[in-house]
Amino acid sequence: MATREELENAYIDYVLTNGEKPKSVYIFAKGNGINEAEFYTHFGSFEGIEESVWNELTEKAIADLQSQEIWQQYGSREKILAFFYGYVELLKSKRSFVVRSLKSIPKGFSTPKLLQGSKHLFLDFADAIIKEGIEKSELTDRKFFSEKYKNALWIQFVFILNFWANDNSAGFEKTDEAIEKGINVTFDLFQRTPIDSMLEFGKFIVTNARK
Repeated sequence: MATREELENAYIDYVLTNGEKPKSVYIFAKGNGINEAEFYTHFGSFEGIEESVWNELTEKAIADLQSQEIWQQYGSREKILAFFYGYVELLKSKRSFVVRSLKSIPKGFSTPKLLQGSKHLFLDFADAIIKEGIEKSELTDRKFFSEKYKNALWIQFVFILNFWANDNSAGFEKTDEAIEKGINVTFDLFQRTPIDSMLEFGKFIVTNARK
């Protein structure tokens, strides 16, 4: 029986060789010497294969980072930077397929099904890092806003993916620059600013003026 990995690799090879998805599961299965039942043991559709590829790439990027000895020495900003640098490096191994997959996604503001699994994985990962950053006073805990920090990082995730897909610079050096600038700006907003001090002072004045 074919394994999930074998089916994923066969599907990727077919799509990149033929420039389109297989016409049907039957044709795809027959071309790989298996029957339809074997295919459906692992996946419910071709879209399921693509979603699985994205999930596995995201899982691997996170697992690879967390297995490094230096990981625990990083602050929250460094951990997110390390994730994105590592993630785009990992994507290079499947660039042709990843770019084609991204360009097949309809334009819109909602997260496509293809990336739903990756989104959940990334948000859980980012949320843990943000909470740790707040506990260590690396990040500012803002009422109603700090719980949205992870969503801001997801927006960065989607931006960086699309930027990388369209990056034609040598070694994708422009993507590295986009990661550095984008994540640094985002984390600057997560940290304490003069506005936070002004708000706290304003609250102090209002509270004590009532006494």
